[in-house]
Amino acid sequence: MNSSGFNGLHVAAFESRMAEEMDRLIARYGGQPLVAPSMREIPLEDNHAVFQFGDQLLAGRFDMVILLTGVGTRTMVEALKTRQPLDTIKAALARVILVARGPKPIAALKELGLTPEIAVPEPNTWRDILRALDDRKPVAGLRVAVQEYGISNAELLDALRERGANLTRVPVYRWALPENTEPLRRALKTIVDGEADVALFTNANQINNVLQLAQEEGVEIVADGFDDFVADVVAIERRMISELVEAGCRYIQIDAPGYTAYVDQVSLERMRS
Repeated sequence: MNSSGFNGLHVAAFESRMAEEMDRLIARYGGQPLVAPSMREIPLEDNHAVFQFGDQLLAGRFDMVILLTGVGTRTMVEALKTRQPLDTIKAALARVILVARGPKPIAALKELGLTPEIAVPEPNTWRDILRALDDRKPVAGLRVAVQEYGISNAELLDALRERGANLTRVPVYRWALPENTEPLRRALKTIVDGEADVALFTNANQINNVLQLAQEEGVEIVADGFDDFVADVVAIERRMISELVEAGCRYIQIDAPGYTAYVDQVSLERMRS
């Protein structure tokens, strides 16, 4: 086993469930680990904003629903299914104008047998959403619900209000920040201070939560990208790449069947660089 792959580099990781194992793995491969748990699971029944949205949706109080993420759309429907039959939910969604920001929410709707009236074209930014709405369905006077997952997009919300939309935010949670965020805040400070060499992410929710905390702390990681602060940002899953790209990050993607193989491949990549 290679014990010097990281060669003393400072490695930040954000694993929660297997934090101790990740700490040992990084050390085993010659890194100085800084493992900060970044997630805790939220029960579906704790999505109170989703249930309020569902009640209003069934009562016919929305004209438009904007779906920003695929995972958020699926989690929203899963939560609503704890209160209402799926057919009732689908029928209510079919009665409103559905706007999908890109292929992931479109796929989530397709699983329900639904098709968005407006599919936002690539690169699926909040500005593209506004352009699509301005061209196809101006929102002035409409009752609009915006499904959010992770970081709230203040620019989009403000722009919709400026256009005259009667706006309702629908934050959807499946993985929230940990109860104790102090270790994560310390890790974030280490990254911002330029004291971390590698940032390891093992799922997309870790990226969302780290960026969310950065936003709350007023740290401009979202605008500048992690690569202003660390040499390598490493992702294990393909579905994480869109989150990194949206944050303006360069990245290395590692395909590996498990965490040990992942850390092994990351350390080898660092040796080659």
